[in-house]
Amino acid sequence: MKQNFSLGIRDLWDELVMLQQAGFYWVNIDRQIDAALFCQQIMLGQNNDARVALIGCGERSDSLLTALFTAENNNAEKKQLSCYALPENKAALLNLTDDLMRALRPKNRLLVLYAPASLWRDISPERLQRWIDDTAAWLHQRQCTLVVISHSTGVTRLRNMLISQHRGLYGLASLQWQQDRAQYLVSWWATERGVRANKVQMLQSDSDGWYMLKEEEPILTPSLDDDGLFLMEKSVMEGAPALSENWQLLDDNDILVQTGMLTHAATLVFALNQTSQVDMLVKQVHSLRRQRGELLKIVVREMKPCLRASDERLLLACGANIIVSHSEPLSRFLTRVESVQGQRFTKHVPVDVEVLLTTMRPLQIKGYQPPDIFRQSVQMLIDSTLMPEGSKGVLVALRPVPGVRAAQALTLCTLRRFGDVVTIAQDRLFLFLSNCRLNELDIALKSIFRLPVDEAFSNRIVWSQDLQILAEVKSLAQGDTLEQERQINDYVQLQQTESAPRSQVMRREPIAIDLLAPDLLGSNLRAHAPGEPS
Repeated sequence: MKQNFSLGIRDLWDELVMLQQAGFYWVNIDRQIDAALFCQQIMLGQNNDARVALIGCGERSDSLLTALFTAENNNAEKKQLSCYALPENKAALLNLTDDLMRALRPKNRLLVLYAPASLWRDISPERLQRWIDDTAAWLHQRQCTLVVISHSTGVTRLRNMLISQHRGLYGLASLQWQQDRAQYLVSWWATERGVRANKVQMLQSDSDGWYMLKEEEPILTPSLDDDGLFLMEKSVMEGAPALSENWQLLDDNDILVQTGMLTHAATLVFALNQTSQVDMLVKQVHSLRRQRGELLKIVVREMKPCLRASDERLLLACGANIIVSHSEPLSRFLTRVESVQGQRFTKHVPVDVEVLLTTMRPLQIKGYQPPDIFRQSVQMLIDSTLMPEGSKGVLVALRPVPGVRAAQALTLCTLRRFGDVVTIAQDRLFLFLSNCRLNELDIALKSIFRLPVDEAFSNRIVWSQDLQILAEVKSLAQGDTLEQERQINDYVQLQQTESAPRSQVMRREPIAIDLLAPDLLGSNLRAHAPGEPS
């Protein structure tokens, strides 16, 4: 009997949600939480007579299995639902079909493989193609449909490898989070009704799963013919006069925002002098972009070295076209301003700026963390979809010189930035520096350690790729020995003592005493005869 399966996305066209029998489909999803909801919607969205099997892989699949069998999902009990756990290794993946034949012997079933993208990190493109071809042939033989849902770090690399697999895959799609909604991008999708390709739809989620957002009507802004108007905070010109009558130099950023709200396609140039201005500037840029539209050109010039990499990404996400570094001279700055002419800002900007402020900043933790907390913190930072893969930070393993314990070397380490964490495992210091580029590592280590790193440590290993960092932190010991815990407690007490206010520290002060002072020769002191006891 022929089965009809579906992705279950509400309000989306059938041509993009239906699944063909014996088809092989693949969906890449940036965030694990979105992937879990997507998978749950597929499992619960089938007909009651559908036979469905879920193959979960990785430590994060447990919560998904629990959600499928909770009391509120009573309709799941009506379906013929089977669940299996797949070890997170290459051998288990390559032998997936053999294991399914031994455990299930599926026929006319919907199979859903829910796995992290890192499962394919050690598989070459050639081996991936052979695995897809072999799996597709097995699906045709068993008349089963397979949907692979890959998530988290590594989906970009996996997506690039899969884009050429149109002969083996019936469908390839991606779900990318955009702060307040998701973009569902279909590379191709084949059903019994034909093939659809290069489709983009916006999705929103609720407790029941994903649904398609209706197209927003574009806001028609009256043409003000101000495309050639340049509004600038006056300090960005370094004392130079306005270059033409279309250039206006304003006293500060606040006046620039007020004037910019009356324009449609002008060029606005803001000045950034210190780190404390970033949050206010982010809100100003966001307000301008949301209210005045995509034709406005917004430039931010850094006047002094005060902009961190995370702040730069935040400004660009809020609507800035470009950011000019403090190191660029005036002539280069003017060239950069000319380069944005004619541009349209096409990226999506969320309605709520607080969403960007909270999600694009690093975790509000720093310093020493136990191995378990360290591993979870690094995993959260790496899984962030708001930073490009390969530039979220670096992981450094430092082995102290002989005769120095790791806990002793830890006292040399002072972490000041949020998102920079350190732990002790395997007799080494493991240090994760968020938003740190590989070429900036030596400068960062000099700032963190009181002694030269080459003198305090005999060995240093650095990982900068996201998948390498995740694989390494997973291998860290889950528990500390009693001796290591005691050493770390001593370190924590030392750090607390050093950071305590001096006014709270008791200190003894010497007092000068004059031995010949009259008050020391009182009436209670009398002379003693020789030999008389005192």
